[in-house]
Amino acid sequence: MSTYNQIFGIKVTAVTSNPSDPIKGQVWFNTTDAAMRYQSVTTSGAWAAGGNMTTARRSVGGAGTQTSALVFGGRISTSPTAATEEYDGSSWTNGGNLATARDALGGCGTQTSGLAFGGEAPPITAATEEYNGTSWTSSGSLATARSFIGAAGTQTSALGFGGYTVPTRVAITEEYDGTSWTSGGSLNTARAYLAGAGLQTAALGFGGFSTAVTGATEAYNGTSWTSGGNLATARYFLAGAGTQTSALAFGGFTTAVTGATEAYNGTSWTADTSMSTARRSLGGANAGTSSLTAAFGGYTTTDVTTTEEFTGAGSPTTKNITAS
Repeated sequence: MSTYNQIFGIKVTAVTSNPSDPIKGQVWFNTTDAAMRYQSVTTSGAWAAGGNMTTARRSVGGAGTQTSALVFGGRISTSPTAATEEYDGSSWTNGGNLATARDALGGCGTQTSGLAFGGEAPPITAATEEYNGTSWTSSGSLATARSFIGAAGTQTSALGFGGYTVPTRVAITEEYDGTSWTSGGSLNTARAYLAGAGLQTAALGFGGFSTAVTGATEAYNGTSWTSGGNLATARYFLAGAGTQTSALAFGGFTTAVTGATEAYNGTSWTADTSMSTARRSLGGANAGTSSLTAAFGGYTTTDVTTTEEFTGAGSPTTKNITAS
């Protein structure tokens, strides 16, 4: 009979902490926890509780990844806030405040290179700010001031699309180059309260409210938008992450708050495991992937601090070996 060493080329070793990058099937003994463990992969998506935000709020801007997320702005009860918080995968700490307190804003980028634009101060604003991991700096304003805007891309190559002006929802798309915004191709379906994912030249916009709640999905190629498969659950006030061909949609509002989660493969959406806390107007780590991202804040029947972390099917996971 082959031994574990012969099969995997490594021995079962005793360690004080789990290996940082084990291979699938690797076994080790954690002496600190007195547990035998192995590396496997998940068979289905799942949400797990993360550390709560310091400040409960909704209609926030979000950026970053599951282990390095950023939340900024939002609404606390009836007032917009400038507060920024940074997440390390376990807990949130305060960062530098936005120059313009606002909610219903767009956000993208990373924790140390974030972008905030649009929103309601009030009134509706076109203000754009860049975050360097410590503080926010004002940059070129949107050509069209709007709130509840879709967002994708990075700090130096961002996309803002759709949104709400007074008194209507719009199809306007603008592209940011790190200094200023210029016009791009308009959405096919004018709407606000939508979510986005991907890059400036390969973006995805989905959900929102047009003349009614919609599940419409559109893909942007840097010039124009084309229609994709509709969300299974039409909704607005939702969040998203991932890429144009591998995205995740989560949370939002239909006729009530929802925790519904769906995965997109570039053609169609498939239902995945719902969030534990159904909510709308939440933030997402939109630079994360469709299999590793985070959801934070939002509104249930009140503003919440709740953070949840998503791990998709096929992701690495550490499990204990038990006697049974």
